Amino acid sequence: MVEITFLKAGYCTHPEAMVLPGESWKSIIFPALFALIRHPMGWILFDTGYSERFYQETQYLPNKLYALLTPVYLKPQETAISQLKQLGIEPEEIQYIIISHFHADHIGGLKDFPKAEFICFQSGYKAIKNTQGLRALKAGFLAGLMPDNFEERVIFAENYKAIKLPENLTPFEQGFDLFGDGCLIAIELPGHAVGQMGLYLTDNNGKQYFLIADACWLSRAYQELIYPQRIADLLFADKTAYRETLKKINQLYRNNPHLNIVPSHSSID
Repeated sequence: MVEITFLKAGYCTHPEAMVLPGESWKSIIFPALFALIRHPMGWILFDTGYSERFYQETQYLPNKLYALLTPVYLKPQETAISQLKQLGIEPEEIQYIIISHFHADHIGGLKDFPKAEFICFQSGYKAIKNTQGLRALKAGFLAGLMPDNFEERVIFAENYKAIKLPENLTPFEQGFDLFGDGCLIAIELPGHAVGQMGLYLTDNNGKQYFLIADACWLSRAYQELIYPQRIADLLFADKTAYRETLKKINQLYRNNPHLNIVPSHSSID
């Protein structure tokens, strides 16, 4: 029995033409989505969006450049912890947080959930574990957002059973069956960040979802196979892998129109 609810914890702004070449250079809103999943194992989050710690961690250089390049807007009531409390869910009730990758708009709220175990790809964690200064900034990583006991609470997705994906997910071939019940399947989406994780699931009503994190920023990108401006390549861990992943998602979209493909910065209104 799986239910999913999409929420957003703040947003950043960036010129539209950076992600959709040919469009206006005016700044548009990129909401920081996260998902609340009800599963037999308990309450699960897919990412957390921003938290107010982002402002604390970007007060000084070099991290201040992060906030200057992607201005962030967040009201206290918009944080993941605040929204869950409004839904009657206490922080201690979150059993797992699935981390798509370690950029600040995805891990901002990790410290708010003291009982949660973290699920991520080991390759993703290894890529940021010891990064500092400008190298961390380029990777979009703010170390102060990480819980001190992260390594005691992390479970690496590579340790779950690797499975062959069903044909309806072609051209993706392999995933990892989280919890061993076939409900939540982790799929690697390389390019934007090392070890970026997507999540495939089917809810109680048979509706299929593929949460693709930042494999692209807007739905139009995968629907029309639109690559961002070349300058955006500077933000990617692997620009070639980014394009290959986006091609696969475009093919998946054309092959499986009933699949709900959800980028982390698409609108949920």
